[in-house]
Amino acid sequence: MIGDSLAALYPWTLAFHVMSVLAWMAGLFYLPRLYVYHAEKAAERPEIDPVFQEMERKLLRAIMNPAMIATWAFGLMLVFTPGIVDWSEGWPWVKAAMVLLMTWFHHAASLWRKDFAAGRNRRPGRFYRLANEAPTLLMVVIVIMVIVRPF
Repeated sequence: MIGDSLAALYPWTLAFHVMSVLAWMAGLFYLPRLYVYHAEKAAERPEIDPVFQEMERKLLRAIMNPAMIATWAFGLMLVFTPGIVDWSEGWPWVKAAMVLLMTWFHHAASLWRKDFAAGRNRRPGRFYRLANEAPTLLMVVIVIMVIVRPF
């Protein structure tokens, strides 16, 4: 019965999942870039520190957190839709691992924001430049797993 309902909602669930992933990824790409500028520019111009803090806080709370929750909710609905995921194949396991890593990265970025807010950031801009590449790499693997399903 629930499976039938999920199957009937499949196009809507998929559409909302894709939209929430796009919003989440936009935030995951932008937040570390804000940290780069925050780490490098706020040291030179302390008066802009509160501006960066407000931008980072709003990005996390108003966009990234709701988008991550929606991504997980619609993703789980897809997982439980009959015929969508065959767990005997390898691709869904790799995708699931990458989504867990993406979620871990989201929480790590949230902790980095708390360091900035408390005046405890000790990481240079280069750290955040490198961290900025992680969501891209995870996204590449996730998309390949879902579209190509190599194994």
